Amino acid sequence: MNTFAQLRKIFKQSHTVAVVGLSAEWHRPSFFAAKYLQEHGYRVFPVNPRYAASATEILGERCYASLLEIPDTVDIVDVFRRSEDVLPIAQQAVQIGARCLWQQIGVNNLEADRLAREAGLDSVMDRCVKIEYARLFGGLNLAGVDTKIISAKRPV
Repeated sequence: MNTFAQLRKIFKQSHTVAVVGLSAEWHRPSFFAAKYLQEHGYRVFPVNPRYAASATEILGERCYASLLEIPDTVDIVDVFRRSEDVLPIAQQAVQIGARCLWQQIGVNNLEADRLAREAGLDSVMDRCVKIEYARLFGGLNLAGVDTKIISAKRPV
């Protein structure tokens, strides 16, 4: 379990965030969280093979197919993928020397958590970076949290 002090340390020591599974669609939770982090001074690296193949930029940043392609240091690897997809992402996070593996709300891969921790990374599971940042540093409100505008459900 992560304490407020641990989460605060992660945010204060980090400057770059690779968002794995970042969508270019403004109404998706990954886009909302990444934009929030950008607005609070973090450099965001989109990681999504679907967009990388067409050289799409998301939030003004080049999109990469994997963590291994990012040419800069990554502090936090923020994962918006199914729990069963996280282990290879955790392996790449270790390989690139990231400081933290962050599994978003609803994402809980214990094996990836163990791998990250054994490699010396901080590891957070089942929490949202946007919500935790806002809760720790001010700015938490219902905008985007319970408005029914932001949704994890794909449109039919």
